Amino acid sequence: MNRSDFIDWCAADHRALCQTPGYSPLIMGILNVTPDSFYDGGQYSHPDAAYDHAQAMIAAGADVLDIGGESSRPGAVAISVEEELDRVLPVIERIRVVDPIALSIDTYKPQVMQAVITAGAACINDIYALQMPGALEAVADTDTPICLMHMQGMPQVMQDASHYEQDVVMDIDAFFEQRITACVDAGIARSRLILDPGFGFGKTVQHNLQMVQRISQFQRHALPILLGVSRKSTIGKILDQPPEGRMVGGLTLAIYAMLVGVSIIRTHDVVETKQAFKMLQEMRLSVGVAS
Repeated sequence: MNRSDFIDWCAADHRALCQTPGYSPLIMGILNVTPDSFYDGGQYSHPDAAYDHAQAMIAAGADVLDIGGESSRPGAVAISVEEELDRVLPVIERIRVVDPIALSIDTYKPQVMQAVITAGAACINDIYALQMPGALEAVADTDTPICLMHMQGMPQVMQDASHYEQDVVMDIDAFFEQRITACVDAGIARSRLILDPGFGFGKTVQHNLQMVQRISQFQRHALPILLGVSRKSTIGKILDQPPEGRMVGGLTLAIYAMLVGVSIIRTHDVVETKQAFKMLQEMRLSVGVAS
């Protein structure tokens, strides 16, 4: 899937798309070019290592790659615009020379957004949902899709005291409503928006489980829903496993998400996710076929 394909895909009615025969979510492969991400920090910091991992995920069936230059794990330390650009731009340029795959950039900084869009990014994946000063203006005059993620608090303190006034799903949905309106008012076409309820971002284990169980409620917006659960601490707490032992738990949540109509799964485990989705897709297509 190239940049143009991804833009067209975003513009579809995803509430209807998820009901079509043979439907399967897009797989967004995670490419962290950071020294401190919770699972793979430091493994792909060098552009050569990042490029090789990108090619491996593309070969494994990733539809989109999500490149992150700054960790957003709990307690993460913020970095400068210059440092983030020094990490992500060489990787974008290296991948784009040889492969047209759609590239999403995980950033909340307006200056970084502008630079990576100029470099050919197909999506901005923003944990602050364009709430930082200048973020709306930075993307308004482009055609680039934007992923609006829900997060309570900031990465440094988001897990300290998670609390929701109504319930977690209702509060997230109210947040989406507010951010969609803010984007449209700023001149950003609704068809460019993707919603991410922010698994693990300012949420307890129970909040995360409730949110995934009821994630189909966000389909009322008829926008793509992205879910990123891969290797996260909620899985570790339930299964008593370190990040290296959390793949099966993440796949279980991803399969459930496919069944209820999530549009994008963001994952470290592209091969395994692709295989799981292929099996489920074939099972769905076989319904009604004579033996």
